[in-house]
Amino acid sequence: MLQHIFSHTPLYVWAILGLLVYRGVLASRAREVTLRKLCIIPLVMLALSLSGVQGSFGLAGVAPFAWAAGALAGAALAWTLVDARKIVAIPERTSVQRPGSWVPLMLMMSIFCMKYAVAVTLAIAPAYAHATGFIVPVCLAYGCFSGIFLGGLLRTVAVYRAVQTEGWGQTRRGNTPQWGAFRSSSD
Repeated sequence: MLQHIFSHTPLYVWAILGLLVYRGVLASRAREVTLRKLCIIPLVMLALSLSGVQGSFGLAGVAPFAWAAGALAGAALAWTLVDARKIVAIPERTSVQRPGSWVPLMLMMSIFCMKYAVAVTLAIAPAYAHATGFIVPVCLAYGCFSGIFLGGLLRTVAVYRAVQTEGWGQTRRGNTPQWGAFRSSSD
């Protein structure tokens, strides 16, 4: 049965999996990344999540509300857990340096596997597409995964903006001011 399932999986699904693994391995290393590139994975995960909700359950009924509740919870969780002191804003290059973490890879694989499992489940038992007991937890999880990515992105952008608006003029770590930047030339 598994061979039958895998053989009927479109090739683009495996390409998406490869891209996600690649980006997840990149995220495992500390690196400098532009704000534009930093948005790629959260937006891809958002698109995968919303396409999963829309394609499996539609955007009517309880599905979008469960997704939104999960997204808000995930974003709040990520905002709380991201350590702003470990993010280095580099306004001169419109970039940030982030510590490496395997969490993004685990999250990307989780949402990918969940989307795949939901598609297989609905192919085998299409009636689940109308079962609230299936729809709500799936949409909550989709939303939570997306929210975690978006919350982490928003936290990083908030650190960057704080550094940029404070006018520190140099590379700065998180929200911790570097008092040497405020000394006068007569000191």
